[in-house]
Amino acid sequence: MFIKKLIALILPAVLVMPFIMSVSASSGGYEIKSPYSEVDWETWKAYKGNLHTHSTTSDGDDTMVDMITEYYNQGFDFLAMTEHGITGREWNKRPFFHPLYIYQPIIGNRQNWLSDTQYEGITTGWYPLVSTGEARGTPMTCISGGNELNALTASKSHVNGYFLPDNVGSGNIGFENGYEYAVRLVEKNGGISHINHPGDWIEGKGEEKVSNPDTVGLFARLLLKYKTCLGTEVFNGSNNTTRYDRILWDNLLKEVIPYGRTVIGFSNSDAHGTGMVDSTFSVFMMEENSVENIKKTMQNGAFFGVTRNVKSTSKLGPEADFSVTNQGFAYPMFTYIDVSGSKITVKVKDCRQIQWIANGEVIYKNSDITPESPAKNIVLDLDLIDGSDEFLYVRAELLGDGGMCFSQAFIIDDGTQPLKYEEKLTLESLFNKIVFMLKSTRAYVLTCEIIKLLKK
Repeated sequence: MFIKKLIALILPAVLVMPFIMSVSASSGGYEIKSPYSEVDWETWKAYKGNLHTHSTTSDGDDTMVDMITEYYNQGFDFLAMTEHGITGREWNKRPFFHPLYIYQPIIGNRQNWLSDTQYEGITTGWYPLVSTGEARGTPMTCISGGNELNALTASKSHVNGYFLPDNVGSGNIGFENGYEYAVRLVEKNGGISHINHPGDWIEGKGEEKVSNPDTVGLFARLLLKYKTCLGTEVFNGSNNTTRYDRILWDNLLKEVIPYGRTVIGFSNSDAHGTGMVDSTFSVFMMEENSVENIKKTMQNGAFFGVTRNVKSTSKLGPEADFSVTNQGFAYPMFTYIDVSGSKITVKVKDCRQIQWIANGEVIYKNSDITPESPAKNIVLDLDLIDGSDEFLYVRAELLGDGGMCFSQAFIIDDGTQPLKYEEKLTLESLFNKIVFMLKSTRAYVLTCEIIKLLKK
């Protein structure tokens, strides 16, 4: 009897142990947190949109009507007009007039807005397309409350605020290097924000500059101090001075993740004219196209960034620059993502290569993809990657004939308690703050800009 009881106790443990071992081995003692975990890939749709747009209402080249109708004609599903220092209203309402842009009508540029009929037609989908003369059939959602803050700054320390109350931020000229001013203004008024084209502020000075601890620390501090500052633009329009912003994004992820939050990457055209509408955009995964869902998706990161203007870097590639704006090529895109244990499984379309990046380094490439095999499962198993126990995150980039697409970061959670962010006031930090304030005066910044011009 004793032997039977002993066997009864031991046998279940023996049978269960391999299962326990296989589970822990497959996960490697960590959990992969996916920003796409709530997406229903069978019923949800991919919605194309842009969250950074200008017109002659501020410093753009084409009117608000021309810009909005061009986005509509190119199949966009949502759009935010984010004029410099002007908080966007519904597109059929007269925009706030900023004295900075009084020059526009003087040089012959019209300033207008949609009629009630145009607005209703575009936001319901019955407005006719230029190409066919027929109703499009799907709406383009108006995202009001957008504003590119720090409008009059030579340092281009721009921040996009979203979902701001009407006229909060309108008339804004901002401050040189005034990132914190803008982010704080948005948070105080119930909005959300992201840092715009940081490469413009850095002036595109190379991979070393975006890895400089002072540069990384400045942006990381904003992200850690203000929860409503969601992240930074990774792709922006032509990506010329912002070529290295992908690397900066990786550096920020490494800096911020240990504190228990992520850095969401944004992708916008920053279009000032209709010719740049197709240059860069985002694709949101949503149950339906609504303002509420767009805001939620901005916050949870269930979207992808796409650019037609691909720039090479020695660290992340590709081998050469290429631009396919306005050429009509299908852009690479994810159609399915699943996380299970140590594996990330994706399906893609219109893609020739996928590369996986962790802690700022390319860890794996799938280069045997063809656009003709979109249903093929592509699997990254972190347990098979050397050094994966040190990864803070992994993200993916797709490359195809139609451009480049990035995923958000998948956080690797090993159960370590997040660090608590606290600003430490030391004599050195106080001195650095005073120096930064002095270098942020308009007189200093403008003097530096004049010197740069004289040296050219």
